[in-house]
Amino acid sequence: MPGDLPPDYRSGYVAVVGKPNVGKSTLINAYVGQKVSIISEKPQTTRRRVLGIRTTREAQIIFVDTPGIHHPLHKLGEYMVETAVRTIPDADVVLFMVDLSEPPSKEDHEIAALLQETAQVPVILVLNKVDLLPPSEVNDRTSGYFALGDFQHRMMISATSGDNRDRLLSMVIERLPHGPQYFPADQFTDQSERTIAAELVREQALRFLQQEVPHSINVAIDEWKRRRSDLIYIGATIYVEKESQKGIVIGAGGSMLKRIGQAARAELERFVGHQVFLDLWVKVQERWRRDESALRYFGYTVPKE
Repeated sequence: MPGDLPPDYRSGYVAVVGKPNVGKSTLINAYVGQKVSIISEKPQTTRRRVLGIRTTREAQIIFVDTPGIHHPLHKLGEYMVETAVRTIPDADVVLFMVDLSEPPSKEDHEIAALLQETAQVPVILVLNKVDLLPPSEVNDRTSGYFALGDFQHRMMISATSGDNRDRLLSMVIERLPHGPQYFPADQFTDQSERTIAAELVREQALRFLQQEVPHSINVAIDEWKRRRSDLIYIGATIYVEKESQKGIVIGAGGSMLKRIGQAARAELERFVGHQVFLDLWVKVQERWRRDESALRYFGYTVPKE
């Protein structure tokens, strides 16, 4: 632990919660300066709790990216919602993020009620995507979100363009307790290289695939070998739930798998800083999202019923 921290140094965990696709991962990636969580226009992209760590001279902010809180349809969904809900009691500050470009939904109301009941720490209502809302509609739209609960701390931002991002960060730091650095100053996440690599491959599958197929996909890294000082070999398997989905992922003559692989390799090379040789396979694991043993194999701890 560094011995030269100022006496008023602040540190703590900041849970970022909200329904799917409101911009939680985009905000955390921007604060950390690294892609610690993959991003997609498709909802329920984040499946696990992910830490994104930002260390400054005045504070260490440990952002906790959470799966979107929704009504689950399978065991994986139950795990995702339970993961998000369990971050709230352990947080030092909670960011309740909503999508200002659309009116409050039933899920927004339910999450607001959950926070009113369970949060014992400062909760900041973060109204994201302000850049997508015409100025003439801001007052009416914000009043709908303000009515969700007695949230005394509020901030309108754009996680993408950066509007008010620094102001929100200052608001967070002011509400963190005094404390030490819990992680080395140069660490930006708690994820392993293999976990990040698997997610980067899944991100590209989400990008290119449509309808139900992206939601049925999981990726596992089978091999990670350094072939040369400037070359890493990565072997990965894309799992789907049906034979028909396997055909879609592979595509005619392997065309779709090639597109996914090329885009994923570019992301992996940015991540590791040098050349990557990526091998991809596609396998069927029937109904894995509903199979507790399969979920455990993939690293998802299913909540007890």
